[in-house]
Amino acid sequence: MTFNLPSELSARTGFALSPLDRMSEIREDAPVLAAMRSAAETRFVVIGRDRPILKRLDGGYDPFFTAAEAQTVGRARETVLLGKRDEGAIYAILLEDNAVDIIEVADEGGLIDTRTFVVPGRNDLFVHDLRAMATEGLVPADVIGILGQAKSVMHWHRRHSFCANCGASTEMAAAGWRRECRSCKVQHFPRTDPVVIMLGISGDDCLLGRSGRFGKTMFSALAGFLEPGETIEDAVRREIKEESGINIGRVGYVASQPWPFPASLMIGCVAEALNRDIVMDKVELEDCRWFSRNDVELMLKREHPGGYTAPHPLAIAHHLLRAWRDGETPTF
Repeated sequence: MTFNLPSELSARTGFALSPLDRMSEIREDAPVLAAMRSAAETRFVVIGRDRPILKRLDGGYDPFFTAAEAQTVGRARETVLLGKRDEGAIYAILLEDNAVDIIEVADEGGLIDTRTFVVPGRNDLFVHDLRAMATEGLVPADVIGILGQAKSVMHWHRRHSFCANCGASTEMAAAGWRRECRSCKVQHFPRTDPVVIMLGISGDDCLLGRSGRFGKTMFSALAGFLEPGETIEDAVRREIKEESGINIGRVGYVASQPWPFPASLMIGCVAEALNRDIVMDKVELEDCRWFSRNDVELMLKREHPGGYTAPHPLAIAHHLLRAWRDGETPTF
């Protein structure tokens, strides 16, 4: 197996680029943390109901609030140190849910609810879904990485107020990177859920599938959660076998991507297909088929004669396809 992996491939994926030094070594140093939090150059990103809140500016948006600005948005439930960039420290604030209102509007058929999130009385603020914010390019890529980090850790805090061991309430520690139970003394840490996402490879063809969650034209790499006691390689083999019936031999790592929906790590791989007869899992997939390099080229350009498309560049699946097309993935 040979490799031709550009070191920056992971950084091409959405949410992976961040300028922050996470400063894990000072998370227990209360005096340093207090001085950093009160420094004039420190900025805060604000999360309400799992969504970043942005300041509206002429011609754009700003996710960074001063301490005084952040206090006007709503009551803080938790505050977490994300890290430090050249300009100063960056913290994340989790608002109480009642700081953000949800406006639900049903369509005429009553089948689809379109939810809008607002901070009451604040037309100068914009509450937006993080994925849409990234695809729409509302803030730079390195800022999206910071917001992804904030969303994931705050999602964990929002849902882990009580100890999973004894049921007592927990409190934040280590600048937001641990919760502790005073009752049974158990420590709890933010979780990251590993997901394997992979291209099965047979000669100059790759295996792609379409889930019911996708648009009718989009095909993507197969994917699934890595289970306890399982290697990355075995998870790749199991998921491809379960979803497509294809047996897998060798597996090669390509790149990874933090995916804050809510807190996954996508582990991108390619896998050696040992057969080509597809037996599709019709519960997981609506379609599954082999595509040639030329097919993939046209799908990436959105010029495929069948109308088939590739995932958005935000997703690691897009970059897996592009890297395979360009010969930047392991070969078998």
